Amino acid sequence: MSITDLPSLNATLNGVAACLLLSGWVAIRNQRVAVHKKLMIAAVTTSAVFLASYLTHHIKTEAVTAFPSDRFPSMAPVYFTILISHTILAVVTLPLVIITLRHALKDRIHQHRRMARWTLPIWLYVSVTGVIIYLTLYVWCV
Repeated sequence: MSITDLPSLNATLNGVAACLLLSGWVAIRNQRVAVHKKLMIAAVTTSAVFLASYLTHHIKTEAVTAFPSDRFPSMAPVYFTILISHTILAVVTLPLVIITLRHALKDRIHQHRRMARWTLPIWLYVSVTGVIIYLTLYVWCV
């Protein structure tokens, strides 16, 4: 695997994280607490691997993949809206996940639920939009 493979890996990890998050949500809605815990730990692990890979890619490469606004001017506002919201919420997600996970691990279920109601949709949005950004830059607008 080379540095140029990391964007594809990152998109895959984001997609897997989104699937794990949705599966974990379904599990807890069905009172399958043990399954929920395993799925959410897997989602945290997948997202941690994503973060390491993402940072490695951006530290090791100087190349910037820019949206081709000149070729797709009508898509630019949509793309940049998604990119900006994704970036801001990605920064917010990390502390939310840590706090939510910490409440769960300390068996503070009331606080965990209260935080998870915010954390899950934001984390899911960031994971899904990460895939959309990858597809836009590396597949659809190539």
